[in-house]
Amino acid sequence: MNDHTTHTNRSHDQTIIDMLRDDPAFVDDYLTAALDEIDQPGGQAAFLAALRHVAEAQGMANVAQRAGIPRESLYRALSSKGNPTIKTLLAVIQGTGLHLAVSRAEHIAA
Repeated sequence: MNDHTTHTNRSHDQTIIDMLRDDPAFVDDYLTAALDEIDQPGGQAAFLAALRHVAEAQGMANVAQRAGIPRESLYRALSSKGNPTIKTLLAVIQGTGLHLAVSRAEHIAA
């Protein structure tokens, strides 16, 4: 069962990576959706997985170089057990050619 699950997840991951590579505009929507769910159970891990998919679509070595961090550090930061510092997270986001934006949450009154 583990082999099948791993194979299925790998196929799903590769499908997402291919979509991100083929449609760079999808990157924005994909990461925005992951960021919108970041406060849900498992949301932080899901956001890191989404960011990892984007980095893999662009080439991990390329993103690591643009981010100014070793490739191994990038893999570690975006792993399922990753817990990157804000400095690393911002470097990776910048390395993917993106930036963070802030907006007011709809459910919180001003």
